[in-house]
Amino acid sequence: MTTNENTTGTATGTDTGTRRSLGTTGPSVFPLGLGCMGMSALYGEADRAESLATVHAALEAGVTLLDTGDFYGMGHNELLINEALRTAPAAAREQALTSVKFGALRTVEGAFSGYDGRPAAVKNFLAYSLQRLGRDHIDIYRIARVDPDVPIEETVGAIAEAVQAGHVRHIGLSEVGADTLRRAAAVAPISDLQIEYSLLSRGIEEEILPTARELGIGITAYGVLSRGLISGHFSRDRALDPGDFRRTSPRFQGDNLDRNLDLVDALREIAESKGVSVAQTAIAWVLSRGEDIVPLVGARRRDRLAEALGALEVRLTAADLAAIEKAVPAGAAAGERYPAPQMAHLDSEH
Repeated sequence: MTTNENTTGTATGTDTGTRRSLGTTGPSVFPLGLGCMGMSALYGEADRAESLATVHAALEAGVTLLDTGDFYGMGHNELLINEALRTAPAAAREQALTSVKFGALRTVEGAFSGYDGRPAAVKNFLAYSLQRLGRDHIDIYRIARVDPDVPIEETVGAIAEAVQAGHVRHIGLSEVGADTLRRAAAVAPISDLQIEYSLLSRGIEEEILPTARELGIGITAYGVLSRGLISGHFSRDRALDPGDFRRTSPRFQGDNLDRNLDLVDALREIAESKGVSVAQTAIAWVLSRGEDIVPLVGARRRDRLAEALGALEVRLTAADLAAIEKAVPAGAAAGERYPAPQMAHLDSEH
C-alpha cells in the first residue's frame, strides 16, 4: 500500500490507463467504480433504459467494478446488472467485476429491520444473489453492516468457505472500525473496505485508513460526492422525490444544507479556476488520497458518468490541494452523514 505523496503533479491514478489494486490480495480494477444503488433505490424514480445504457457506457469506458447490494430494490439492482451484463458486448461483460453487499433485512413496506451475519444466512443470501446476477461467482462479497449479535469472525469465516467453494473470489468489508478490521483480517484475507470517504466525510483518516494500509487492505470509497451534495448540481431550492432518502438526511436539512452548500460554493471557485466541474474536483481529490483508494461514482445517467470519468484527467497541484483544504477543511460538514438510527448501525463510528 502506498500513499500519494507527490502532490505536485497528476493526482495518483488519474491516467485513464492506470489500474488500482484492491489491497494486496484483491483484484486490479479501473480507478473508478460504478455504484449502482441509485438505479434501483433511495434516490427516487430511475429510468431503466438509461440505467442500462449507463452501465454499458461505463464498461465501454473501461470501468470494471460494479457495486451493488442484494437489498437495493429488494433484488432489483442485481437483476438490472444481470440484464446489463447479458446485453453488453462479450469483451465488456468478461471484464466486469461484481461487488455485492448482503445482510440487510427489509420489511414488505421497504423499511430496514436490522442485519443478519449468521453463517447460515450468509450462504442463503449468496445463493439468491448468484441466481439474480446470473453468475457462478461474486468477485467481492461483504456484509453491508456488522451484525451486532454475530462475531465478525463467524461472518467472515462463512464467506471464506464460499471462497474455498469457488462461489466468491474475494472477501470485503463495509463500514467497519479499525478493531473489527483487524479481527476480520485475522480470519481470512480481506481485499477492501467499502466506506464513505469524501471532502465532507473524512473520519477514516484518523484510524481506519492507517489500519487498512497497515493490513494491506484497499479502500472502495462511496459517497465521494456526498450523495450529490458536493456535485455542483444540488441547489437550495431543489425539490426531492418522495422516495429520495435525502429528504431525511441531516446534511440536506435546513441550516445544515445552507452551510454545506456554502462549502460547495467555495469549492466551485477552485474548480472554475481550473476549468473543470465541482464534481470532477471532488472526485479528483479522493483519487489523490492514495493509489489504494478506488472511488465509487453513483452515476445514474450517461452524462453524469461522463463528467465523473473526466475527473481522471484532472491534475491537482500542491497549491490546488492546499486551496481545497482551506475551502473545505476536515470536519467542516454540517450534520451527520446518516440519521441517528442508521448511525447506530455503523461499526466505523463507534
